[in-house]
Amino acid sequence: MFTRMLAPIAGVLLLLPTSTQAVQAQGRVIESAGQYSVVPHRERVAPVNEMTNQRLDTLLPRLMDETGLDMWLVINREYAEDPVYFSLVPQPTFAARRTTMLIFNRLADGTVEKLSVNTYPFGSPYESVWSGGDLDEQWRALAKLIVEKNPQRIGINVSRDWPVADGLTKGLHQRLLDVLPVDYASRLTSAEELVVRWVEPRTEQEASILSTAVALARGVIAEAFSNKTITPGVTHTDDVAWFIRQRFEELGLDAWFMPYVTFQRAGRQCTDDMPFCSNGKGVIERGDVLHTDVGICYLTMCTDTQEMAYVLKRGETDAPTGLKNALATGNQWQELLTAEFTVGRTGNEVLAATIEASQAAGINSSTYTHPIGFYGHAPGPTIGMWDNQGPTPVRGDWPLHANTAYAIEGNIKQSIPEWDDQTVQIMLEQTAFFAGNKVDGKKVTYSAGRQTQWHLIR
Repeated sequence: MFTRMLAPIAGVLLLLPTSTQAVQAQGRVIESAGQYSVVPHRERVAPVNEMTNQRLDTLLPRLMDETGLDMWLVINREYAEDPVYFSLVPQPTFAARRTTMLIFNRLADGTVEKLSVNTYPFGSPYESVWSGGDLDEQWRALAKLIVEKNPQRIGINVSRDWPVADGLTKGLHQRLLDVLPVDYASRLTSAEELVVRWVEPRTEQEASILSTAVALARGVIAEAFSNKTITPGVTHTDDVAWFIRQRFEELGLDAWFMPYVTFQRAGRQCTDDMPFCSNGKGVIERGDVLHTDVGICYLTMCTDTQEMAYVLKRGETDAPTGLKNALATGNQWQELLTAEFTVGRTGNEVLAATIEASQAAGINSSTYTHPIGFYGHAPGPTIGMWDNQGPTPVRGDWPLHANTAYAIEGNIKQSIPEWDDQTVQIMLEQTAFFAGNKVDGKKVTYSAGRQTQWHLIR
């Protein structure tokens, strides 16, 4: 269990200038952001490889034991990389060049051999069993290695239900069957449980970096939702979205989807049968409610963040009370959701309990929360879908594990007196870490705070 969530590892610290208000404890909105210090690409290699090696040495042996696999094969080729490939190999690696074969063999003492059969050897932490340029010889070398190790249960990445665990292409699967002795085919089994368990947990270093990545994302949102970027009556929502995208580029951060910015406006009705009410695009006007959704990846950790802003009318100094109350209701929904997080409880069970608690509190909410980490939409327990507030087969049946991270995503709808009781939708998404047991009195900690106040455009 991790005792501290927000202490960055050496060399990976996000630096905010003194003129910038950093993310406050439990989430005062960041004010206009200035310059950042982001680790250059060259200096990212060492910490990323340190984390990869730590996971391979400490996490993988335990997971292979728990899932009952004696060997795990990750076989892929350039242009069709396995989804988990880059989480397993040292950086800088840009592709599974030609055909790359990773073999993880569990030994009697519980440790795992990390072997490779590929044209271009990786070096540490992999021992190269074969290297060369003849593809047929490469496959024969793999088969020879497997027979020598004589594993009884061999995990391969094939899965009907988990895309992240379905990285072995049909052609490579057939080639594997062709080179193995006939009696070995029955030893092959889906490694889907191992794959999901591999990508799901966050180490202490990863949790720290995730906090930094979220702070970066929230800082850029604060810049976007400010008068630095927005002039009411002039700026288009797409201008703000492209500002966010360009800002990430300037900082050397990878956006894993195009940011978007939309508005809600008095007179544009929002009804209960509308899944999303913030769908207006155009020139931003005074009195508008703005919404953005952004995602970046930094040092292998990805974020997914949604926040809200209000464009002040002339003479206003703060958001209307009705909007502030609605945001507070959104924060209350977040607390009802995270209060249901318990190790072993499935995503479907957490969803049902959250819906029941929200209804008891008189909150009109929708929950669609997902794990986060190596991917913005990571595998693990699905807790609702925006288009399905009932059970989600398979992925919703996955249980919560300790030391995992989630995008606490969903929305509430609430009428606003200042808008003639028109309904406004508050859409929030903030990354949080689930320790499993309570740390400093909490099971769930927001990685870089959460939005509890409106961004204000004057």
